[in-house]
Amino acid sequence: MAQRIEVLTVSEDGRAKVLEQNLARMGKNATARIVDVYTVEHDINDPANLAALSKSFVNPVTQKLLSRGDEGDFDWAVEIGFLPGVTDNIGHTVSELSALTLNDNQAVYSSRVILLKGDLKEEDVKSIASTLHNPLIQRAAIKDTASYKKDGGMDVVVPKVRLDNAHLVADDVDLNVSDEELLKIGKDGIANADGTRRGPLGMSLLYMKAVQDYFKKIGRPAKDIELETLAQTWSEHCKHTIFASPIDEVKDGLYKHYIKRATNEIRKARGDGDICVSVFSDNAGGIDFDEKWIITHKVETHNSPSALDPVGGAMTGTGGVNRDAMGFGLGAKPVVNTYGFCFAIPGSNPEFYRSKGKVNPILSPDTIIKGVVHGIEAYGNCSGIPTPQGFAYFDERYAGKPLVFAGTVGLIPREINGKPGHIKGARPGDRIIMSGGKVGRDGIHGATFSSVALDEGSPATAVQIGDPITQKKMSDALIKDIRDLGLYNAITDNGAGGLSSSVGEMGESSGGFVIALDKVPLKYPGMQPWEIWISESQERMTLAVPPENIERLFALFAKRGVEAWDVGEFTNSGKAQATWHGETVMDIDMDFLHDGLPETPLNTTFTRGGESEPDLEEPQDYKAAILSMMSRLNIASKEFIASQYDHNVQGSAVLGPLQGKGRVFAEATISRPVLSSPRGVVLSQGLAPLYSDIDTYHMATASLDIAVRNAVAAGCPIDHLAILDNFCWCSSDEPERLGQLKRACEAIYDLAVLYQTPFISGKDSMFNDFKGYDANDNPIKISIPPTLLVSGIGVMPHVDQSVSIEPKMAGDLVYVIGQTKNELGASEYYAMNGKLGSNVPETDGAANLAIYKALTKANQNHWIASALPVTLGGIGVALAKKCIA
Repeated sequence: MAQRIEVLTVSEDGRAKVLEQNLARMGKNATARIVDVYTVEHDINDPANLAALSKSFVNPVTQKLLSRGDEGDFDWAVEIGFLPGVTDNIGHTVSELSALTLNDNQAVYSSRVILLKGDLKEEDVKSIASTLHNPLIQRAAIKDTASYKKDGGMDVVVPKVRLDNAHLVADDVDLNVSDEELLKIGKDGIANADGTRRGPLGMSLLYMKAVQDYFKKIGRPAKDIELETLAQTWSEHCKHTIFASPIDEVKDGLYKHYIKRATNEIRKARGDGDICVSVFSDNAGGIDFDEKWIITHKVETHNSPSALDPVGGAMTGTGGVNRDAMGFGLGAKPVVNTYGFCFAIPGSNPEFYRSKGKVNPILSPDTIIKGVVHGIEAYGNCSGIPTPQGFAYFDERYAGKPLVFAGTVGLIPREINGKPGHIKGARPGDRIIMSGGKVGRDGIHGATFSSVALDEGSPATAVQIGDPITQKKMSDALIKDIRDLGLYNAITDNGAGGLSSSVGEMGESSGGFVIALDKVPLKYPGMQPWEIWISESQERMTLAVPPENIERLFALFAKRGVEAWDVGEFTNSGKAQATWHGETVMDIDMDFLHDGLPETPLNTTFTRGGESEPDLEEPQDYKAAILSMMSRLNIASKEFIASQYDHNVQGSAVLGPLQGKGRVFAEATISRPVLSSPRGVVLSQGLAPLYSDIDTYHMATASLDIAVRNAVAAGCPIDHLAILDNFCWCSSDEPERLGQLKRACEAIYDLAVLYQTPFISGKDSMFNDFKGYDANDNPIKISIPPTLLVSGIGVMPHVDQSVSIEPKMAGDLVYVIGQTKNELGASEYYAMNGKLGSNVPETDGAANLAIYKALTKANQNHWIASALPVTLGGIGVALAKKCIA
């Protein structure tokens, strides 16, 4: 029988104070106290053991064990806990504590009881409870005082997953059906026996026909696991099909023709001055740091998961991109995190629903903002990785889907165990080793779900929650103990598509693989083979390990409390194979798996946007005008975000995000990842989504130029600066949106080649749309403005060349470098006045390049005391920021 251990905070509880403030904003006058609850799965019969375990939960200065009758005066009790199968990090930690204290590995589940006192009706409490939990991942229970006392407290709930073990086989899928049924399978998933569907495959009819033809050719029906594997491998999220497809006259696709070609031309032109080490071929991009080290960078998006569960979506965004660093080459150490948010307007409450009848409402902007900001903080801070660089941008069109960018900079030796640190590859005969966390149903269909628009069919299982402590232990084991011993030949992370992606990709270098799915460790019994294969449960890495090294590898993992399992073998069979208790359940040709998806030629149209230039009168009060500008969401300080993130852990901070006496939010930050070296890593970002309303060409050049400008202003020499692109688009099946995309790609090719700043990594998220209903059941579609984030990463020869934004002393001269033109189109000033205009700023790359080179030379001579890039708000806002700093 399960047992509850309840702990009440008796001193002032900051969590309760924040809750009371939120209640006041809701118009509810109530006080709150919080009880932390730990539900142990089995009764602890020995009173001494129970006392020992309970004592370990309690801080005797601020807390006490709660006994019935000790709750004090309250009117309502609300309990919030996780649903079955959702990662419970506190519960896991307490379970480990139980094992250490009692030598008894009990499952423990955490929850919180909020005791409310105030003039509240039941409907008020239900409204409060709705703001305290996310029904996709949490449960809420409510009792009034009378019921609470009558029942002896809240009900004992053990959120344990219980699955039906009766049907643990790989099913055949009949593909000899009509095109209409093929399309339904591709959109809604494979049909279960009861007629329900398993979830989106995200496959078009063209793709489904290719799969149909393949299995006709080999003369057998497809297994469900095979169809699921092809769906995730061919998904837009993984294969980037829009960037790879022929588009108009560009037969080699946008990626090869513009982005990859730009980098190839730059590297060729720079010759011996090429700073690139690894581009486009690994989990991250890598450039020279010095003669001993390579610095890496990768930026991911986690938009769809963050729209459903902001905390979990943001956490796993950071956790996943940390693993991208760990999976670069033979393993880079994560040394810096970055972030970027595009949110709807805080305080607004758009009333949109995923289903008719006002069912399944979207989350409010405030809920998303709080959750996402906390999620990035929770993972980065717990992992011991500084998070100095980031931004937040606001536009009402991000209400349906926020954009959540998470980046990680890594550090790896040039040479590891006598071999290049950035070179890896699985070999035939290597064992497939999975390390870190176990597999559950969380994250199933994450890759295919991220490749489509959010709608009423968006699956709850696509949401994962991260466990930073497990990943930190795994990272330490890999980087500190294992990597430099040469025990493995390749490593990659389990991200989108889980094992199907990591093993499938690593198997390309060896020529095939066979995995025993019954050997994969599970969080709970009852999962089907296809679920195990594509689950995106977090904190997992896959390694290719020679058999003779396994025993030593496992011992080193165990030393830090990390689990690892041997689940298969890399081969040269040319086949992607999986078994289930000895039976072959997947047998696909590797060529078809990776190269069998058919081309989808794309066509575009383009119409320039904008409106006639407004005839605005000159402000009568410039002070009022500048104060109004400074208070705009996209210009106002983001200190409330930056101050929550640890910038100084690892001791590498040089220039942080908040600078000067006024703690002004900076546009670039500098770190020193190798403390024995004077070199610094400069990080910057640039984006200008509002410019897309007029012309995406100028939006894209502005985004790239802002990233470069921010880095150069902070002291980064432009000849040691690389860039990353993250395209977040909408309605990418529409010719007009594709025309905007093509024009943006042309733009960044033109400017990157001019600046000689190579692309080293990138990512695209192409369907950032929400499809649902308004309060009157009218169909609606919310699409983000086409958004391009360009991230800069550069290396400065000495951190004493860092340039902060605050003036250093009275009498310093102020110079404005560059021309001011009649280009207010899509500016913050026009937006403040409800206008758009047409004269969007056009980047003069040649003039800017001359400025950046001159600025770099001046800085190397130590002629610059402070510098601030002019961006949103123009010169007026820039000068105001310097005054505040």
